[in-house]
Amino acid sequence: MHRLDARAPLVLDTRELGRRAGTMREMVLTVSAPPDLGLAVIAVPEGSPLKLDLRLEAVVDGVLVTGTARAGLVGECVRCLDPLTSRVEVSFQELYVYPGEHVPPGADGEDEEGAAQLVGDLLDLEPVVRDALVLALPFQPVCEPDCPGLCAECGTRLADDPLHRHASADHRWDALRDLLGPTEAGTGIVSTSQIMNTRQLAHTSDIENSDIENISDIENICDIEKEEG
Repeated sequence: MHRLDARAPLVLDTRELGRRAGTMREMVLTVSAPPDLGLAVIAVPEGSPLKLDLRLEAVVDGVLVTGTARAGLVGECVRCLDPLTSRVEVSFQELYVYPGEHVPPGADGEDEEGAAQLVGDLLDLEPVVRDALVLALPFQPVCEPDCPGLCAECGTRLADDPLHRHASADHRWDALRDLLGPTEAGTGIVSTSQIMNTRQLAHTSDIENSDIENISDIENICDIEKEEG
């Protein structure tokens, strides 16, 4: 078993408890957060304050640690990529078994082979705190629950421009648009002469007469183009 550094911020000395079952000690600590405490998109900054409310209790098999950890978070919104800050608070409990003691069976009757152990009178709280904090972090943090994110086409932040949009032409009408030519003053209105020219061209083009049954069909097409533009 590796040695523990008693000077490490999350290594605690249990010597005061002795091995007298029922002995208890409470403490409040503020330590510097260790590195890599979090996820790629949100984490507790290294060196920032990590506040711990702890209760250490000697039991028959070891020392039972119950506590709460609080810390500030810094991350990035997964939708709009803006920086964000938040806070996290988690509770945890862990039994640190005395050296040489048999690890008691878990609730399912199986031995807890991976149970934490004391190293002499020292216990390392970092793995327990790390697991509790990381499991409590959101995998997809957002700056606001209704953050609309970024425009997939140009990257504009949609929260800054709720009416942002891009005109997209329907290419199914390209052949008809080429036959009609420009509409009057870009209004989407087709003139009578354009309609007549289209009817004449339909006889010699790839557009079948059945595709343009009446004037209202063309007007409807132009209305659609105007709305989509």
